[in-house]
Amino acid sequence: MTIQRKAIALLSGGLDSLLAVRVIQEQGILVEAVNFYTGFCVEGHTHAIRKKHKDKNKRNNALWSAEQLGIKLHIEDISEEYKDIVINPKHGYGANLNPCLDCKIFMVSKAQLMLNRARELVDQSGFDFIITGEVVGQRPKSQRKETMPIIARESGSDDLLVRPLCAKNLPPTRPEREGWLDRDKLYGFSGRNRKPQMALAEQFGFEDYAQPAGGCCFLTDENYSKKLSDLWQSRGERKYELDDIMLLKVGRHLRPEPNYKMIVGREEGENNFLTGYRKEFISIKITSHGGPLTLIDGAPTEADLLFAARIAARYSQGHSADTVSVEIRAKNGVCTEHNVIPFPPQDVKAEWHI
Repeated sequence: MTIQRKAIALLSGGLDSLLAVRVIQEQGILVEAVNFYTGFCVEGHTHAIRKKHKDKNKRNNALWSAEQLGIKLHIEDISEEYKDIVINPKHGYGANLNPCLDCKIFMVSKAQLMLNRARELVDQSGFDFIITGEVVGQRPKSQRKETMPIIARESGSDDLLVRPLCAKNLPPTRPEREGWLDRDKLYGFSGRNRKPQMALAEQFGFEDYAQPAGGCCFLTDENYSKKLSDLWQSRGERKYELDDIMLLKVGRHLRPEPNYKMIVGREEGENNFLTGYRKEFISIKITSHGGPLTLIDGAPTEADLLFAARIAARYSQGHSADTVSVEIRAKNGVCTEHNVIPFPPQDVKAEWHI
């Protein structure tokens, strides 16, 4: 009697993980997927807030991919556990603050735990192996031929980790050796060129998918990493909360002085989002003209707040006015009104921008 094999897939919602699952499904394997929430994903946040992204899909690509594939999706919040990966990566960072190798090891190890747990709960009918959409040579930190064995070994998955898109560039895994999978029906993609994946997507009939753009993690972004590094430096410790990393994605971040930082809304959507944090931060609101809502993080003096109000006025519709009226609101809700002279645009120093 033929045993129905079952796999658990890491599904980010990107093209590679979508294709990896379909390649395995084509061999008659039952697949379920897991998506891990770290707090650092690009999609579904800034795309949902900013008007400049109004034409972009607001969908959760992992859910959408699971729907296209017809599979069950487990979504797990690992944001608290993930902090140690970001703060203390064993294998270091990539070009920015991206701990890609440690991240992949962590996520595969979590999938391995699911595999083990399913076997315990469903006696012999749980998951048999793990699927990822990794491609040799696609990521300079985590997807190199020499790092692939590290991920398998340190995650505990060993030779139960299958990379369907680049399997032919790697030693055969147990599912291939045991005949659960036909190695000839797997692929040998390599490098950063996505044209082979796009051609395979067309072959499978996938026309609408997340555009291949090098990942969806903010930690790979140089500007975001600078903001996170500045946050750690200003607080004197490498810690963060979920609200911190959400706010790093929104607005202009300016540090006129070491003791405080400004977060200046760039448009209506960001202003609305920042409004939800007015009870946790000092805020500056332009009242005489249209303009940004500004949050102040740190320990500013009264003189600092008036200076920050002038900078906020510079980004308002009253930037050319003689004076602009502003409301400075304390965390306890007490408001004070002030008239300030907008800061000259040409005098806003480049080094203030984080």
